[in-house]
Amino acid sequence: MLTTDIDSNSGFCAGVIRAIGKAEEFLKNAPEPKRLYSLGAIVHNDAELNRLVEQGLVTIDKEDLEEMVDAHGEMLLIRAHGEPPQTYATADSLGFSIIDCTCPVVLKLQQRIREAYETQKEEGSGQIIIFGKIGHAEVLGLIGQTDGTAIVVEDMNMLSELIADGTIRKDVRTEVFSQTTKSPAEYEKVCQVLKETITDGLTGIHDTICSQVASRHERLSRFALEHDIIIFVSGKASSNGKVLCDLCKSLNIRTYHIDTPAEIKREWFRADDRVGVCGATSTPKWLLEETAEHILDLNKYVPAWEETFGDKSTDNQ
Repeated sequence: MLTTDIDSNSGFCAGVIRAIGKAEEFLKNAPEPKRLYSLGAIVHNDAELNRLVEQGLVTIDKEDLEEMVDAHGEMLLIRAHGEPPQTYATADSLGFSIIDCTCPVVLKLQQRIREAYETQKEEGSGQIIIFGKIGHAEVLGLIGQTDGTAIVVEDMNMLSELIADGTIRKDVRTEVFSQTTKSPAEYEKVCQVLKETITDGLTGIHDTICSQVASRHERLSRFALEHDIIIFVSGKASSNGKVLCDLCKSLNIRTYHIDTPAEIKREWFRADDRVGVCGATSTPKWLLEETAEHILDLNKYVPAWEETFGDKSTDNQ
């Protein structure tokens, strides 16, 4: 008999819960017409975004912000990913009031990078390396703490290229940080190569991956191995979702990445599967529950030919 099990460690991280909670609180008490601007998607999950849009959340991007002329009387939410200093200056010049929901873990990381950069400036040399996804909102905020000078390394291949072409220098003071949601295992590999490469100038490798995210990797690995099939639920734009889904797939080849339950296909399942349902830090618990229920409902149906002739896949075995 097919069964479903929801990973108790999946779902919103503390930073996302805090941001959504502040948005809901503001919109609940705001006068009509209720409106709260969010700079970028507050969470990389369309279903949750649509729920918040119905309450009055309006998502804008950097281009929208730059085209505005006057925003006096409007509220702008800075999401958990954080923003570079220039964003705050722009919002202030337009007249926005700000609800700053930058995750405390990200805020601490921004401060550490800014302090390292200021120290290097005083000394007259140095480089800051950030292990993260190029273009990711959090990474852009981190780069902003260094006046745009930090070097971003996305993966091992890019690291090799940046060392080979001299972008990463081997003879200057070097500080290494990671985006808070990256894979701890991948970060360890990057740091090991840097240790071997920058023999004179490597002065600091900083453990900046969120502890909640790091522990989720370990627990999710066990979860993937304990189930016959994994249904991973997250928005395709979620960086954390891709990392965690890839982790599941490396351990359980029957891992499927979906945005919504509507994408699930009955042929993925076997009659006695133990189905594991899990997701990213941007996946709401209600969506995981809805997914598990949909899987059970989908597998209640038995085609007429199976009722009459049996499951031919088991014949001659």
